[in-house]
Amino acid sequence: MTSHKTTQTMKPATAAKKLGVYLQATPAEFQEGVVTRNELNALQADPPEWLQELRRNGPHPRPVVAAKLGVSIAGLARGGITDPLTTEQIDALKKDMPEWLQRERATQAEVRKEAARIKEKQTQQEKNEK
Repeated sequence: MTSHKTTQTMKPATAAKKLGVYLQATPAEFQEGVVTRNELNALQADPPEWLQELRRNGPHPRPVVAAKLGVSIAGLARGGITDPLTTEQIDALKKDMPEWLQRERATQAEVRKEAARIKEKQTQQEKNEK
């Protein structure tokens, strides 16, 4: 009895998310087709020029914009950033450092500090239980 392995496919939106790029900025053939797991792996291992260009200059999706600015996605929304941004726009924001960005970065730093404190506390409790 032979088992047939089905090829795992995903929608272009899912593939774009995994690649960290803004779907609407990808080539039409990428947006209109389906992407197999093997194709996704090939794109990650040896990105074509269009993918390298998108990753380098954008426009970038919100998760990438948030990471580059050092804030949360919710922080972007609170700052009024709802559209994808290019690398140039992100760099301009970092240079200008508007008040909302300073506030959101401070908030994010506090969140990280609290997460580290909780993790340390859990580690201590686990050591004490042994």
